[in-house]
Amino acid sequence: MARLNRRHFLQTSSAVAAAGVFAGTSSLSRAQDSPNERPVFATIGLRNQGWTITDKSTKYADFAAFADVDANVLEMVSGRLKQKTGKAAEGYSDYRKVLERSDIDAVMIAAPDHWHTKISIEAMLAGKDVYCEKPLTLTIDEGKQIEKVVKQTGRVFQVGTMQRTENDQRFLKAIALIRAGRIGEIRKVTCGINGASGSPVIPAIDVPKGLDWDMWLGPAPKASYRALPEMRQGYGGGVPLYTNCHYAWRNWYEYSGGQMNDWGAHHVDIAFWALGAGDSGPNKITPVSYSLPVEYKDGYPAVDDQYNSPTKFEIHANMPGDIPLVITSEGDNGILFEGTKGRFFVNRGRLSGKPVEDMESNPLPEGAVEEVYGGPVSENHTANFIEGMRSRKQPISDVWSHNRMLETCHLANISIRLGRELNWDPAKREIIGDEQANAFLSRESRKGYEIEM
Repeated sequence: MARLNRRHFLQTSSAVAAAGVFAGTSSLSRAQDSPNERPVFATIGLRNQGWTITDKSTKYADFAAFADVDANVLEMVSGRLKQKTGKAAEGYSDYRKVLERSDIDAVMIAAPDHWHTKISIEAMLAGKDVYCEKPLTLTIDEGKQIEKVVKQTGRVFQVGTMQRTENDQRFLKAIALIRAGRIGEIRKVTCGINGASGSPVIPAIDVPKGLDWDMWLGPAPKASYRALPEMRQGYGGGVPLYTNCHYAWRNWYEYSGGQMNDWGAHHVDIAFWALGAGDSGPNKITPVSYSLPVEYKDGYPAVDDQYNSPTKFEIHANMPGDIPLVITSEGDNGILFEGTKGRFFVNRGRLSGKPVEDMESNPLPEGAVEEVYGGPVSENHTANFIEGMRSRKQPISDVWSHNRMLETCHLANISIRLGRELNWDPAKREIIGDEQANAFLSRESRKGYEIEM
């Protein structure tokens, strides 16, 4: 009977469907109060962001299963869920056991980036809707694979670029300001996404107890586990500061794309949305300046025992209408929009500039923010995902616009690795006249971890 009720949850709510692609939170009240209206979720990849998205989703969904290759993390997060909700989730070291369960409606994926595409595709083919953390892919071709399976299966897919929904609607207001003509025509957009640090030489050591290192590597090349004794403090703390595993994997091209794909996936996303470039992209990527922490040869790091993603950079992407999109490690973290009539800055903590100040006497038109969002703004990103599950329409962070944006971040990294400008065909989604650069649009998966579609 419970499964029938969840099926009812997914197939009903005509009011939500009638509201359009993106719906607000009012129709979630029943799901919060009635177990029969709540979908059943599982989370794959639990540390840091995995718990964050799980924690904020317990208001709307029940979690029946967790999966993580680190037994210590699995135990820790399982305990947090039991303490918060009074309910336990079955724990698995192998995510495929989660996908085999018929009682799970959707999975939330917060594994490292190099796992996103394989797990997402397998989840959709198993009949699950998907919420996957950003950046969605490790390569441009992976994005095409995900798009194909979303279309093939009809699954609802939310990317975790939550700035589209959350952060006190600052980013939505920023886009509403632009659409209302408050800065005239856009002339330049600058995304500040912070720099990074290199690392000392990190030795290969024994794999920590409880960690399935081979499974953690998965599709990535075979490698030794590396770490130094110093521990990370603050967000993501409790693990080695210098390692090729927990948290610091973001600094390795084998598993991620450095700051370009980490913060870039947030701010470049908003820039694309504001520019109306969700189905296009740049025609040229120019690496104006950059610093790499190790030597490179033919686009690949010459050593395997230090962080290898860029520490500093300034990238220019030539957007439609010849509008320059600058991605830089310098300055404040956030987005500066400059137009013919003014400029303003937005990040997660502030929305500032004269056009913002002018709203006191000249507020945005009623419904301007909702028009940007496509309907009433959801309470949080998970709420929007569940509304999409109900209506069977794609939520606010769809895979197509995300991949178009992320292509620019991937191309920026390729231009840095090869040290040259790239000409991009956004229609064909390939680099023009550069066979070597095009080879970086995909990566071969390690044997036994191939993506099967």
